[in-house]
Amino acid sequence: MEILGSTFDDSVFEESRNRASSSAVLPEYKPKSCEPEWFCHHEKFEDALDEQKTMKFRADLKYRRKQYQDALDDYTTCLSLVPNGNLSLKRDVLESMARCYSHLGLREQALETCENLRKEATNTCHLTCVLLLEVTIYDGCEDLRNSISSLQQLCSLHPFNPWHWLKLATSYHSLLESSSCLEKLAGLKASMCFVRTRLLLEILMIQQFSFVLEKSQRALKEIEESLQRLKLEESTLITISEVMAEDLIPEKMREENQDGESLSGLSIKDFDERWWNRLHTCLLMEKTDLSDNKTPENR
Repeated sequence: MEILGSTFDDSVFEESRNRASSSAVLPEYKPKSCEPEWFCHHEKFEDALDEQKTMKFRADLKYRRKQYQDALDDYTTCLSLVPNGNLSLKRDVLESMARCYSHLGLREQALETCENLRKEATNTCHLTCVLLLEVTIYDGCEDLRNSISSLQQLCSLHPFNPWHWLKLATSYHSLLESSSCLEKLAGLKASMCFVRTRLLLEILMIQQFSFVLEKSQRALKEIEESLQRLKLEESTLITISEVMAEDLIPEKMREENQDGESLSGLSIKDFDERWWNRLHTCLLMEKTDLSDNKTPENR
């Protein structure tokens, strides 16, 4: 006796075997082969997208060869071909143009391009790129004050990134060496940033190894040498360390990771308000306490 549904039509299996055998025959794959630097002599464009890619490759190569004016011309052509919806490529090209302007000594055009990028920034990654670009431009024309301003914004945006703090520290130190009237103030701010960098590196080094660890160790050695040259009193360094370590709590550090966060509604505290004003107040209180504790004979 046959059970209902237990019999099958043989043609069903035959069709499956036929389908399997036919699908096994795949078309031959022929990868496209391009000669090295093919885009340098490519002039017959299939469409606007083909021209856009060609000009981008060409501009990148010229920039690498330090042919900044020629690179700028090709980036400008490429930008005119980028669709409005391709914001990622548009930002890439604009940043490259700003770097070309900077290398050509056209500071105003470079900063104007930066400002355009800043206006279109929608998340913290975009803003970080703009700030780093500003630092590069200001460093190129030896504008320490504006470079420091952009670095302060970077440290406020990424308060637990030791390399932004180290760059800010070295910039303050350079300002100290170039300006005698700001000697004491710039020295304290340089020390503050060096100490903050040291504290962050000591926390992060626990999870580091290989060349990453070696880089941190070299940085710590340079920081110690810089602090020794600044010749601050031990009590002052202790106060700086206490103030700059107040927010260095592992849980808090994880919570404040803002990579890729939207800029809408993002609150970034002012650098001086968050660190310098607090430190300056503590140092003044320490100085007052020391004065009050002096005996009449020592006054």
